Amino acid sequence: MTARIDFIEIENYKYIIIIIYRENVMQKFLKLSIVFIIALAVTACAPATSGNNATTSTEKETEINVWLPPIGENDEEVWQPILDEFAQKNNVKVNLQIVPWDNYPETYMTAIQAGKGPDVGYMYAEMFPQFIEMGAVEDLSTYLTEADKENNIYIKDANMLGGTYGMPIEAANPAVLYYNKDILEQLGEEPPKTWEDFRRIAKAATQDTDGDGKIDQWGFSQGWGRKFFGDLNWNWYGFLWQAGGELYSDDLKTVRFDDEKGMKAAKFLSDLIHVDKVVPEDTLSKDNKEMLQTVFGEGKSAFTIWLASGASEILDKSFPDLNYGFILSLEDEAQGTFASVDQLTLMSAAGDKQLAFELMKHMLNKDSMTKFHAHHPRAPISKDEPYQGDPRLKEIVETKNGIYRPLIVAPHGVEVYNNLWKHLQAMVAGTETYEEALTQSAEYANELLANDK
Repeated sequence: MTARIDFIEIENYKYIIIIIYRENVMQKFLKLSIVFIIALAVTACAPATSGNNATTSTEKETEINVWLPPIGENDEEVWQPILDEFAQKNNVKVNLQIVPWDNYPETYMTAIQAGKGPDVGYMYAEMFPQFIEMGAVEDLSTYLTEADKENNIYIKDANMLGGTYGMPIEAANPAVLYYNKDILEQLGEEPPKTWEDFRRIAKAATQDTDGDGKIDQWGFSQGWGRKFFGDLNWNWYGFLWQAGGELYSDDLKTVRFDDEKGMKAAKFLSDLIHVDKVVPEDTLSKDNKEMLQTVFGEGKSAFTIWLASGASEILDKSFPDLNYGFILSLEDEAQGTFASVDQLTLMSAAGDKQLAFELMKHMLNKDSMTKFHAHHPRAPISKDEPYQGDPRLKEIVETKNGIYRPLIVAPHGVEVYNNLWKHLQAMVAGTETYEEALTQSAEYANELLANDK
């Protein structure tokens, strides 16, 4: 008599088979005598584990991929603990990726088309039309409760193109005009109120202070070197609105930035560069943030323009001896300056949409935003969050909404503004007149819009 032990696997269960047989020599074949089958209730691949949270190796951990831009400096160290808190409570893995601003829409488009986009994203107004049209962004109308909408201060800016496609996360951080108090005092000037004031002071401030024959103090340290159209935020929108102009027609079927008021704004900017020569000669090699840091921060210009958060996050930290102030807006026909309302988005390809939406709410709740704004001082997003922004901005944020404003969500925003930026850069370089820059850009935009009709 002989015995053999075999192991087999059926539908994730292992079985031990003990076979005992004898040889019948006369019949020249093996006759099965006894078969014992003992089933062990263990899964096929799992090693032995202990504890209440043990999982089998066939179970894949749920993951949520979050893409954010660099809202401020060193964002990851602020966001990671907030995301980890949600991950631990919900037994999921949250992956954070900080996506650079340059080519930001293109990064999303490429990833989404390849099926490798995020579950939770971050978009600004110009991006929404194309991603909504391609079905990449989820309408949150059925996710948001009345309490959610009531508590978010800027939720109305999420209503666009027939749905609610985001939850505001970044707002009330307007572009401001910074001025050097010492330079203005030396010139016997007060902070400017009008375009005429600004132009007069900028011309007087542009000087060769050391007598070497080269300008070393500039009137307006404005940067036009960014490859991406993001610096339209400071270099164009506000001046257009101050001239009384608008970007699009009311029905969004044509652009308006090439009308008489748009031409007035473009001429003003062109004259600062080519007639008054108050802008540094390397303007096409630096963006506005770099101008803030390397020219204005060093006390080498009377004016610069950038985000209001640059005051506490850059100037106060890196240039504590700089004597500066800022104003919200100059005035020509009107006042106006840009302030984005950027949004968290639930991407349509998210594996678990409800869980991803709950993560968005967690990121935007009172506790999370209080922690984030303690690191990046900003005005609150929700009504239950305390104000932790720059005290110098509190009155502006609370009383000047309307002077600072976001872009409207309009068709082909990315293409229109990117093309406009390239033509304005050509104006700055002197290869196009301001009329040519706006006319050619408007023709391109209107052709795009006409094809949608």
